[in-house]
Order: sequence, then C-alpha cells, then structure tokens
Amino acid sequence: MSTIPRAIWRRWRSAWRRWSLWTALIALVVSMLVTMVWLAGRYEASQVQSHLERDAADAVSDIRAALTRNLQSLQALNSGDPGLLAWEVEASDLLRNQRELVRLEWRDSAMRLRTHVQSPYRAVLWDRGLRDHNNSEANQACSTARRLSSPAYSGSYYQPHVDGLGSELMELCLPLSTGGRASGYLIATYALQSVLADMVGASLTRSQEASFTEPDGTRLAVLGASRRGSRMFTAQQLLDLPGTTLVLRMDTWHTAPSVFPNVLTALVTAMSIALVTVMWVLVRDNRRRLRAERDLGDALAFRKAMEDSLVTGLRARDLQGRITYVNPAFCEMVGFTAQELMGHSTSAPASALYWPPERVEEYRQRQAIRFAGNTPPREGFESEFMRKDGTRFPVLIIEAPLINAQGLHTGWMSAFLDISEQRRVEELSRASQERLQATARLATVGEMASLLSHELNQPLAAISSYATGSLNLLEPPSATDPQPSAESLQDVRMAMRQIARQAERAGRVIKSVHDFVRRRDQAREAVPAQQLVDAILPLAILQARKLGVRVHTMVEPGLPPALCDRTMVEQVLLNLARNAMQAMDDPTIHTRVLDIRVKRAASNRHNVWLEFSVTDCGSGIPDEVAQKLFTPFFTTRTEGMGLGLSLCRTVVEQHGGYLGFAPHEPRGTVFTFTLPAHQPSKS
Repeated sequence: MSTIPRAIWRRWRSAWRRWSLWTALIALVVSMLVTMVWLAGRYEASQVQSHLERDAADAVSDIRAALTRNLQSLQALNSGDPGLLAWEVEASDLLRNQRELVRLEWRDSAMRLRTHVQSPYRAVLWDRGLRDHNNSEANQACSTARRLSSPAYSGSYYQPHVDGLGSELMELCLPLSTGGRASGYLIATYALQSVLADMVGASLTRSQEASFTEPDGTRLAVLGASRRGSRMFTAQQLLDLPGTTLVLRMDTWHTAPSVFPNVLTALVTAMSIALVTVMWVLVRDNRRRLRAERDLGDALAFRKAMEDSLVTGLRARDLQGRITYVNPAFCEMVGFTAQELMGHSTSAPASALYWPPERVEEYRQRQAIRFAGNTPPREGFESEFMRKDGTRFPVLIIEAPLINAQGLHTGWMSAFLDISEQRRVEELSRASQERLQATARLATVGEMASLLSHELNQPLAAISSYATGSLNLLEPPSATDPQPSAESLQDVRMAMRQIARQAERAGRVIKSVHDFVRRRDQAREAVPAQQLVDAILPLAILQARKLGVRVHTMVEPGLPPALCDRTMVEQVLLNLARNAMQAMDDPTIHTRVLDIRVKRAASNRHNVWLEFSVTDCGSGIPDEVAQKLFTPFFTTRTEGMGLGLSLCRTVVEQHGGYLGFAPHEPRGTVFTFTLPAHQPSKS
C-alpha cells in the first residue's frame, strides 16, 4: 500500500517541475516583451528630448549672433561724431529694419538725454521721470557698462502700451568715447517678444514653443505652436549676457511611442531568446548549487578554525535552556568536554555542571529573568563559575538573542571572559594606590615643614630686629640719668606693637601654609590694594635702607578691592620685593630703585582683575636661569632654599591668577601677577 502513494508523489513532483519550467518560460517571455516595449518608448522619448535640447542650443546661438550684429550696428551709429539730425535719421532707419528694437537714446556722460528715436511699430507709454531715475533699468545698465568698460544689459521689466497692453523690455547700454575719454552712452531698448519672433528661426517655433523665463519659471515672453499631444518635453538654456541672464525655454508635445506594430517581431525574437536562456539558466543553476555547497563547506571550516582560536568562551542554548554549542575555549575554561556539556539543560532539576552548588537558585532566577526578556541584550554581568576540579573563578558574561536566517528567535548566544587575571591586577593596583597615598602624605608633611621654615624666617627676623631696637632704647642714656626719656618709651611702645603684629603675622603664616599644604580653601576677604602695599612697606624699607634702594609705590586710584588671602598675598609681595632688592645688591649698580605698582588688568564683563608689578634695576635674569626659576628648591643664592618663587606662583594660581616675569628696559626685571577683584553681588 505504501508503494502506490510513493509513485503518485514522484509523478506529482515531476509534473510540478515541468509546469514550473513552462511557467517560468512564459513569465520570462512576457517580462521581456514588456521590457522591450518600455525600452522602445524610453528610446523614442530620449530622441525627442535630445532633439529639443539641440533646438534650444541652436536658438540661443541664433539670439547671441543677432545681438552681436545689432551691437555692431549700434556702434556704427555714433562713429565719426554725427550731428543730432543725422543720428536721428540713421537711428530711425535702424529701428525700421530691426523690429526687436523699440527705442534708441543718446545720452551724455552725465546721463542727460540728448535725443532719442522710437520704433514706428509700437506705441509705448514712456515716463521721462522713471527713465531718468537712478534706479531705472537704463541707469543700472549704464552703471554696469561703466564698471565693465563694455556694453551691458539690464534685467527685464514690464512697460505698458497705448492700447492698454504691454510687453517685457530689456535695456542695452553702450558706452561712447571720443579721443579715449567717455563722452556719453547709447541706450537701446529690446522687446523680448520681438527678440523671439525675429531672432529665433521660424523652423524652431513652428512645432515648438519658445519662451523667455525668470529663474523661478515666470514667463516673460512666449512664441510658438499650440499644444498637440499628451506628453510635454522641456529644455532650458541660459542666455548669459553682460549684466543679466535670461532663461530660454523650449517646450514641445509628443504622442505615445508608436511601438505596437513591432510587437510581433519582438515576440518571436523574445521567445527564441527565452528558449536559449532557459537552458542556460538550468546549467548555471546546477553549477551555482555545486559552488554553493563548496563555499558552504569552506565557510564551515573557516568558522570552526576561527572559533577554535578564540580565547573567549562561547556557548549557545535553545529556548528551553539546552546547550547546543560550546567552543574549545569554553570547555578549557570550565574543565568539561564538549560531549559532557552538549544537551545539558540548566533548567532541569540538576544544576549546570559549572555552577557552584550554593548559588544554583540565584543563577536559575537570574536565568529566568533573562529568558523572559526583561533585561536588555548585550549587557554584560559578572558571575562565578566552578571548574571540574572544584576551583572557583570569576567570569564576565555577555548574552545576546540567537536569531536564525528567517528572523526567528531560536535561543541565546553567550560569550564568557575569565577575569581572574584582571581581578588580580586590580588588587595590585589598589595596593599600589594605597602606598602612593601614604607616600604623598609623607611628602606633604615634608613640604609643610619646608614652607614653614622658609616663611617664618621673615616675621621672626622682624621680631628680632624690633626686640634689639627696644633693648637699645631701654638702655639708660647716661649714668647720671638711668631713666629712659618719654620719647624713648614711645619708641619702645611702637616697637612692642610691631613685635606683636609680626608675632600675629607669624601665626597667620603658619595657618595659611598649613591650609595651603592641605589644599583647603583659604579664607578670602576683600582687601584694598593700598593696604596690601602698606603692610609690606615697613619691612621692605628696612632692607632698602641697608642696600641703598629707593622704594617707589603707585596704586591706580579708584581700584576695587582684591579678593584674596591677605597673609599669603602680603608674603608674595614681600618675597618679590626682597628678591628685587637683592638683585640690585651689586657695586656696579649705582641707581637702585624698587618700583611697586598696582593697576587694573585686562578684564571682561564677568571678571575684573588687578595687576601687581614689582620692578628692579638689576642685571636681569639669564636664559638658563629663567627656564628653572619657578622650580622648587632651585636657587642662585647660597643661603636660599629655592621655595620663595615656587610658593609665590602656587599662591597666585590658587587665587586664579598668573605670575610671570619679563625684561625691563633699559635694565632689570619686572615680575607681574594678577588677582581677582571683589565684585559686590547684585540684588
């Protein structure tokens, strides 16, 4: 009984193949016939369009030639310096012969009308005021001609007639010269409708429509045959004239392509070609099938080699969670063979072979969430796997839907990365970071100690000087009068106040340096620039007297107060002033002037800056020293620590400013730094 249905199946399959071939043949013949008819129509339409393009190009060429001839005739009108009467006679003859010309005008160099002649064929309403206006087309054309030193055309404009109609006109301006000097202009007015009628060949407009149009398609003048046909063809050519550009448009209408008388010949030819084509298609199909099988084998071998070379583990699962594919890298990662893993389901009561037993429920819940599609695809997450020998290792898992060739979701593809080495490197990096932080704290302690020793030298030295002076003042002036005088006691009180002020300043230095080393925000206040300068003047003058330096200060009036840490900025000013005076401690320098100035710096509408400058008359800074001047612990003096300028730059930069230096003419150096100005808040 099973033999009969099998025979019927084979007969049906053979008939289906036969009819499918005939169906393919008929479809091929019909498609080829339709294609030939369509191509014939396309060819005929392309011929019509090509012919129209040539006609449009010929029409533009004819117009250019006619305009050139008219230009020569117009140039001949004013040759030989004719009189007004003779010019009018010749111009009238020219207008009668050239109907496209409507009006001729002879104007002097100031565009005043000398004489004019109008065409006898058109009664045009001319407005003398409009033609003499500066914005008239004639004036614009003459302006262009004067600029180009050659004839120029104007754009088209509408001019009404006496009979109530009107036409589009265009002006031609021809510059005239006598003895090499401009003597006037000849203005010729063209009617665009007559240009089409007289300059375009009659054969071109007999079966086609010619028109001048604006670039946007607005028609200015039209001439030609009426519409005959169902399909319109259009060609456009630019008529580029000096001073203006017109578009010449040619339109023609054509009936449907006459290709149906050739259908029988096309049908016979198509059927013959189709028979040969079917045989060729069958042979080619067989060859392609063999080639596809060979290419498929090569692709599978290539994919297998590529997957075996990967260090990333790959695993494919179907929608039920059964493993359908693993690559060698995954097997090596978990320690199981491909035969042990294939077909194993993570959804079965038994857990996955590489899941830690204590985390089975957690992994199943996470897998159920991912299978339900509640997490975005290609999102990586970390997990922990167990090798066959029981060792645990961290992995990074990246999963994506597995889509087949028909676009159906058939499972999940997962990629696994063993991140054990990455975790080890991260741990080493974390330990190294902790050691670096400890080292940085030790360096900060050393930096604070160096800064304190450097900055406290100045107030302590001042305290010592004032204390010595006080002791000297307390000494009895003579053995007979052991009591000090009232004037001496007043000086002692002043010295004691200075000692207290310098002690308070030393305390502020310690606090400011401490905050600076810890990189905290210092307490900033609005301080007038004059107070900053006055605060350092007593100490600067003491050293200036020893070195024979004259101190000059200048603060620009009307400056806003500076927003700064008073103690640190005073220290910057004092350091720069002392460095400047020490730079002038040279026997060869006779003029020793220390100049301290404060002025408003270049600012914008958002921020206002003050510029402080300290100038000396020393020997300047050599290039090799300038490159390392702000380097910590670099100094050119044997007793220096090399921290002064480095600290000054750091303090200024913490305020948002800039510290720099430049040579001073005729000699010396000027150090400049900027500080932000205090801006009261606007209510």
